[in-house]
Amino acid sequence: MAGQRGPGRGCPLSAERPDAHDARDTHDATTLPSAHEADQGALRRAQRRRVERDVIEEGAPREGVDIIRPVERAIIVGVYLPDRSSSEVQAALDELEALLDTAGAEVVHHEIQRRDHPDPATYIGRGKVDDLRRIAAEVGADAVVFDDELAPAQQRNLEERIRQKVLDRTIVILDIFAQHARSREGKTQVELAQLGYMLPRLRGWGEALSRQAGGRAAGGAGIGGRGPGETQLEVDRRRIGRRINKLRADLVGFERIRATKSQQRERNRIPTAALVGYTNAGKSSLLNRLTGAEVSVRNRLFETLDTTVRRLPLDDGREVVLSDTVGFIRKLPHGLVEAFKSTLEESVRADLLLHVVDASHPEASGHIKAVREVLEEIGADEVPELIVLNKADLADPSSVRGLVRDIELTTGTQPVTVSAATGHGLDELVERIALRLPGRRVQVHARIPYARQDLVALAHRRGEVHEQTHSEAGTELIATVDEEAGVQMREFLDEDPWAAEPEEWER
Repeated sequence: MAGQRGPGRGCPLSAERPDAHDARDTHDATTLPSAHEADQGALRRAQRRRVERDVIEEGAPREGVDIIRPVERAIIVGVYLPDRSSSEVQAALDELEALLDTAGAEVVHHEIQRRDHPDPATYIGRGKVDDLRRIAAEVGADAVVFDDELAPAQQRNLEERIRQKVLDRTIVILDIFAQHARSREGKTQVELAQLGYMLPRLRGWGEALSRQAGGRAAGGAGIGGRGPGETQLEVDRRRIGRRINKLRADLVGFERIRATKSQQRERNRIPTAALVGYTNAGKSSLLNRLTGAEVSVRNRLFETLDTTVRRLPLDDGREVVLSDTVGFIRKLPHGLVEAFKSTLEESVRADLLLHVVDASHPEASGHIKAVREVLEEIGADEVPELIVLNKADLADPSSVRGLVRDIELTTGTQPVTVSAATGHGLDELVERIALRLPGRRVQVHARIPYARQDLVALAHRRGEVHEQTHSEAGTELIATVDEEAGVQMREFLDEDPWAAEPEEWER
């Protein structure tokens, strides 16, 4: 249901015009599928949402309702600016259509407007607004969705002239995030982003949120016109502000817990690798295949929001912690980046970034660029990166070879081509991960005097002690430790693993 995906209590819904509401109800009455059809399970996602929709009566504001009502039939609009190519605009609209499908809508019309610069009042210009109003009536659209983020004033002007709900890419992404958040932290991050988006867009709902005369002068209204000096809109803004502060404080607590776990891994010298990449590139599938995890995997955008951490044993005896989190996308809303910043910082603290790319996607190069822009925004662009070309089983071999050449020319590194579905290339991937991670582990046999028991503690803290005995001379132990700890124990080792092999003439 729609009411399950919005922010919590104290989040009023933006009002919509009565005539637009009545028009949509008239349209729904003619297209509502029967209960028998719903029971058959053969309905499209958009039709199921139509059956389950929660209609809000005019003049009856409700708390805890979703930011947007279910949208069944949508027109999507893109603007072709001088700094954009036609292929980029079309790719963005195709992606927006996929986002709307994930959110539960059906796209019934594409519209592209060529402009030198966006119109300050309506973004697309008065003439195109009239066209959209006519097209919306012809195709029976419930909403008009723009590929770019609209200013609150632009959104209000468009709704008044088109007489339909007007949305932008940002709110569609927020709606999807609200559907897929499962953990307490994920829900908190999504609600924070939603409220940040809603705050400047609050509007009155008929008389319920109308402005009141107030203050000392009462606006010249005279006796009986002196109100409390505050409007309902101002009350709602203050309530949302308090809620935002509470959510930010909760996120600080979640970040503290995550930092504690990260410090423990650092003390134990456990290297970490973060799976990053464009949404639906197959990061969760790769994590499941490598570690045996059971993360939900579906062919949908933003299926994974909550951070998942699993251990991967390497052939040299080490272990690496793999972390999988939210995917990226073009025009990722800034509010989402801010809300998920604590989660995304897992990438900043990682020893290695596994940049997963859908090699079968025609816009794979553009996806790589979009991901790197987000990594730069969160300060993770300096972390060592290994590009993993996933879904090789679905990609055209010649396209994959061309993509590999482009990556080698632009980055100077060689990517790894794998398929999480078939297991192709995973052994090579694990080998490359082991080579790129710091801290090679070595097995040592040491006799440590009692005066240097700090080295015994170091072996326990930074490695795995297999055998330990005590004698008059000190502590004898066999252990596997990281290279740095082994160097500190070097003078007490029976054999020096770093000693150079003698040349033939030296033997």
